Amino acid sequence: MSEDAAAPRRRVPFRPRQRLATLGVAVASAIGAVQFLPPPESGVPGPFTRLVAAPQATASPDAFGRSGAVRTLFAMPGESMQFPLTVSDPRGLRYRWVPLATGRVPEATARLLGARPAAPSEPGFYRLAITGPDSGAAEVVLQAPVLAVLAPFQQKVGGVLNGYRIGTYVAERLRGQEEVPQGFVEVWPEVLELRVSENLRLSDFLTHDSRQETVWPKYVALSPRLLDKLELVIAEVERERPAGVPVTVSVHSGFRTPAYNARVERAARDSRHQHGDAADVAIDANGDGRLTAADGQLVARAVDRVERAHPELTGGLGLYVSRRYRTPYVHIDARGARARWRG
Repeated sequence: MSEDAAAPRRRVPFRPRQRLATLGVAVASAIGAVQFLPPPESGVPGPFTRLVAAPQATASPDAFGRSGAVRTLFAMPGESMQFPLTVSDPRGLRYRWVPLATGRVPEATARLLGARPAAPSEPGFYRLAITGPDSGAAEVVLQAPVLAVLAPFQQKVGGVLNGYRIGTYVAERLRGQEEVPQGFVEVWPEVLELRVSENLRLSDFLTHDSRQETVWPKYVALSPRLLDKLELVIAEVERERPAGVPVTVSVHSGFRTPAYNARVERAARDSRHQHGDAADVAIDANGDGRLTAADGQLVARAVDRVERAHPELTGGLGLYVSRRYRTPYVHIDARGARARWRG
């Protein structure tokens, strides 16, 4: 029985508590600290400098994962998190979180201590804004990475989270097992096209549950390790292509709620899709404009190269390239243990 033998779909974005990474820990593991740069020379003389000065603040390179292409950090509400940040002068800096969703009240400013701002108290997507110590200083809003504050798993009641049906995980039925997501990304229509990484959007990872098309907000389990691995695989495929030929990627299946997964033919009972660290993707790897079994083989080799270079991202690889599938695709996950199969 394969991990995922569901029919591919058209394209429309936790790690378990005791595995190598959780979404909450993933933020802390993106080792970041305030890095000190020499203050820039100002071309404005005298007292006018204080009126126009803005802090030089950028996300440090390690904020974007091993691939350098992950655009999202994850944290639990109110968590003291690690935000990899480079600033010219950290003295007296303040920060606030700017919500991406309309109607959400912005968080109040607070003093920035090191590189450990407290995450917002409400689930959603936010950008970090930095302000200098002077009252007249301009504000710098970092466009990336965006912070996703998760709705805690414990808020799910009877298989339902805020009106959205998720269902019950296998681990919830078996005493002593804790392999469940730490939390879920909250999704509203205005953030559907948000790029969670260079080549992937939040909408790519929504459960294809037609029974809940009109239910908002929706919720998604999404692992930053999966995003990193997919971007590394895409980069590997791109290296084998002629210069200037873009790689096209279609995500057939990202997150699946346990309730939906139970309706998917031949799907594994505890599919990695339910944990947010798996995706079924179709990639035109050879650039001939078609999706064939040859593309699947090229993607599989790219996955092997990524896992050799980054063993911490080891996971499953399933090839679904037989004639029974209208569009060949590849299952890729970051479960933490090597697995290989054919659908």
